[in-house]
Amino acid sequence: MKTTAYFRDVVVQKHPGIEEEWIQRVMAEPLEQRRQADGRYALWGLVPEVQNRALRVITLEDRETVHNAFFDRGFLKARNRSKTSPPAERPEP
Repeated sequence: MKTTAYFRDVVVQKHPGIEEEWIQRVMAEPLEQRRQADGRYALWGLVPEVQNRALRVITLEDRETVHNAFFDRGFLKARNRSKTSPPAERPEP
């Protein structure tokens, strides 16, 4: 797995419980993905080994080099909210 210096020097120390296998799984089959304004990609996936917590993986523009990885506490709440929210009403012309 290709990683940035930031990932190796900071993220691994800050989030030691995140396993490389989980990151690779999210990258291979993301539940959701978005391209960020800076060109990087945010990918989300659920990790059954830790009670289906959502793992966010940030990659560089190449979508191969991991820059960051962390558990995203708000992902499932936001996802559920967007699925259950009624469509916004449009003002009548």
